[in-house]
Amino acid sequence: MKNVLLLDIVGLTPRALAAMPRLRSLGDRGRTVQLDTILPAVTCSVQSTILTGTMPRDHGIVGNGWYFRGLGDPLLWRQHNTLVAGEKVWETARRHDPSYRAANLGWWYAMGATTDITVTPRPVYHADGRKSPDAYVRPAALHDQLVRDLGDFPLFQYWGPTASIVSSQWLIDATRGVLTERWGTAAPELVTSYLPHLDYDLQRFGPNSPEADRAAAELDASLAPLLDDAEARGYTVMALAEYGIADADRPVDINRALRREGLLEVYVQAGTEQLDPWTSRAFAVADHQVAHVYIGDEADIPRVASLLRSLPGVDEVLDRNAQAAYGLDHERSGELVVVAEPGAWFTYYFWLDDDRAPEYARGVDIHRKPGYDPAELFFNPDDRLAKAKAGLNLVKKKLGLRYAMSTVPLDPTCVRGTHGRLPESAADTPLLLVSDASLIDDAVTSVAATDVRDLILSAQGVAGESQRASTRKG
Repeated sequence: MKNVLLLDIVGLTPRALAAMPRLRSLGDRGRTVQLDTILPAVTCSVQSTILTGTMPRDHGIVGNGWYFRGLGDPLLWRQHNTLVAGEKVWETARRHDPSYRAANLGWWYAMGATTDITVTPRPVYHADGRKSPDAYVRPAALHDQLVRDLGDFPLFQYWGPTASIVSSQWLIDATRGVLTERWGTAAPELVTSYLPHLDYDLQRFGPNSPEADRAAAELDASLAPLLDDAEARGYTVMALAEYGIADADRPVDINRALRREGLLEVYVQAGTEQLDPWTSRAFAVADHQVAHVYIGDEADIPRVASLLRSLPGVDEVLDRNAQAAYGLDHERSGELVVVAEPGAWFTYYFWLDDDRAPEYARGVDIHRKPGYDPAELFFNPDDRLAKAKAGLNLVKKKLGLRYAMSTVPLDPTCVRGTHGRLPESAADTPLLLVSDASLIDDAVTSVAATDVRDLILSAQGVAGESQRASTRKG
C-alpha cells in the first residue's frame, strides 16, 4: 500500500504559494488545483469534511464551536473525536487492511481518535489556576520521547500575541520523527500534520502584506526537510488548506445588535458582565465570517432575521431551509446562520461598556470566550507595557505563581485578515497540491473538500467508498 503524508497548511493560496519555492516545486512535478471548500470555511468543519468525506449536516461539526444545548453553554475548540460523526479515512482503509496504521499530528478532534499515533496540544491545567504547555500523546511512552528531543509543545507560540513559526516547526519536527521512525514506532501508512503558521500574520497584517509573504517563505524553508524525508521514503504528499484568508476591514458586533434590541441578556459577577445564554431570546456564537444565532422561541425567528438582515456587514441570513443548500442543516447549527459580507467579520462582544467587559476578554482564553477572537493575536497597542506585563507573567508562571493575562485589545479594528465565507475569487481560494500527477486528471482544475478522502484512498490503492451528502453552493 502506498503511504500518504497529508499536510494541512493553513491559508495556502496562490499568493502564499508564490513565496514557497520548495512546496511549489512539489505541485509543479505533480498537480496543483483549487480546493472547493465548504461553509463555514473554518478549521474544525473543513478538517472533519476532509477526513469523513461528508458535509457538516452529516458529521456535525458546524463550526469551531457551537451552543451545546444540553449543557447550556457556547463552547469552542472542544477536542474529543466522538463529536465527529462518520467513518474517518483511516477507519475505511483499516477495513480493507487491518494492519493499516495512521498518525495525527495536530489535526483537530484528535483526543480519543482511532489513530495509532496521536499528538495534539493539551496544556496542563494546574490546581492553582496556572496553565503550562504540554500535549496529549499516544502511545503514552512517546510523550516523554518528544519532550526529550523537541522540548515541550510551544503552546504560547501556537496561538496568541507571541504565536510564531516555533509551533509549526515543532509539529514539522515531530512529523519527521514519525516518518523516519526516530522513536521506534513503524512509519504509518497515513500521516496527517497540521501547520498553522500562515494563520498568524495573514490575520494580523492581511494576506497581501509583506509580512504574509515573509511568513510563507519562512514556513517553506521549515517544510523543505520534511518534504525531502517524505520523498526519500516513498510517501505521496498531499498539501492543502482548509480556507484562504481574505482582507478584513469591518468588524461587525452582532451580539451587541441583539442586546440593544433586548434579545440578548447578561448577568453580573464581580462588576463585569457575562453572557446569559439561558435567558437570552437570541445570541450569536461568532466564528470568523459566520455566526450561529440561537433563538429560544421559534416565534422570534422572523424578528431576529429581519434585524440581522438590516445589520451593516451582513450578507446572508440562512434559516434551516437555506442552510440545507450548504449542507449545514444540523441540530447543532443555530436557528439562523449569518454570513458576513466580503471584508467583514463577526466579533463575539456582547458588553456595551468596555469597563464592564468580562475578565477573559483581555486575555487569550479560547475555551471561555463564547466566540472566536482574532484580537488575541495582538498586544494591546493602547498599553505600552503590554509586552512587559506578558514577560512578567511568564516569570510568575515559571516561579509557580498565579497570574492573570490582560494584554489583548478590545478594539478589533487591528485585525486585517479573515475567513469563513466561501471565497470570492481565486486569490483567496485554498489550494490542493499532490506530488503524484496521476491522481488528478489534467482537465480537473478543482477538487471538492468532500472528495479529498477518496483521493487519499485512491492514492493508497483502496477503492473509494464515498459518504458524501449531496449539496450545492447557494
